[in-house]
Amino acid sequence: MHVVAVLALDRVIPFDLATPLEVFGRVRLADGSAPYEVRVCGATPTVDAGAFQLRAPWGLDTLPAAGTIILPGCGERALPVPLKVVDLLRKAAAGGTRLASICAGAFVLAETGLLDGLRATTHWLAAAALAEQFPQVDVDPDVLYVDNGQFLTSAGAAAGLDMCLHLIRRDFGSAVAADAARLSVMPLEREGGQAQFIAPAQPAAPRGASLEPLLRWMQENNAVDLTLGDLASRAGVSIRTLNRRFRDQTGDTPLQWLLRARIRNAQHLLESTDMPVEQVAGTVGFGSPTAFRERFKRVVGNSPAAYRTAFRSRDLA
Repeated sequence: MHVVAVLALDRVIPFDLATPLEVFGRVRLADGSAPYEVRVCGATPTVDAGAFQLRAPWGLDTLPAAGTIILPGCGERALPVPLKVVDLLRKAAAGGTRLASICAGAFVLAETGLLDGLRATTHWLAAAALAEQFPQVDVDPDVLYVDNGQFLTSAGAAAGLDMCLHLIRRDFGSAVAADAARLSVMPLEREGGQAQFIAPAQPAAPRGASLEPLLRWMQENNAVDLTLGDLASRAGVSIRTLNRRFRDQTGDTPLQWLLRARIRNAQHLLESTDMPVEQVAGTVGFGSPTAFRERFKRVVGNSPAAYRTAFRSRDLA
């Protein structure tokens, strides 16, 4: 039987912890047998789970004997990972154990050094912090999960479900994984390379900045085909000065700022109306539906149609 050890550290995120328990614990083979034994392990008998405390039936001595170790996210990433845990994870990996993280559990896995030189992901809100804290890790914030063979990382809790189903498919094939997906009321076909749905940052309009009136005007007129010359003329400065002020005050070029404003407007229309994609493109200022689709997918990570399917208002749907 394949032992799946779920490591519960202090401030563990309950949903991240429950995901592998539910998914692996429900798997059955064609003969009705359970191929996985799931064990919750803790560095201490009692683990702080934020809103409550839980008791871990298994200790750290389970880790080296496990076939797979799951590292759920912790609510306090600043908490140090116990050195004993880091050492045991390294020893388990040296013995061939598979290690997989859910959400901010990537910080625990990265602490071992086992992700050095590898591609990894985590929740997009934590991706920048992971890249800064562990510069030797190639952080990709735009995917659901990354499979490096022995080491896997996933984004948020829902992406952890995708990763667990992917592991089951690796171990026992698509039919067994499909049954597990149905029990979890999850689609099996979501692949790791599918983008996380990330809203582009709200275009900055710093209060009191010299560009604030121009930015407000651009937001109100972003459906118009504006050029750099138009913007510079409106601001009463040269194009060179305009570019410099934009970078200083917003971190973007004028056209990048305008693109993000248009994309946000498009997201709103896709979520709240049944307007055809071609009409959305023209309404938010794209001259061509093809260009709109290409830019939207580049910024958001999915096509306008896929975004609408995922996020449109339930009343409209």
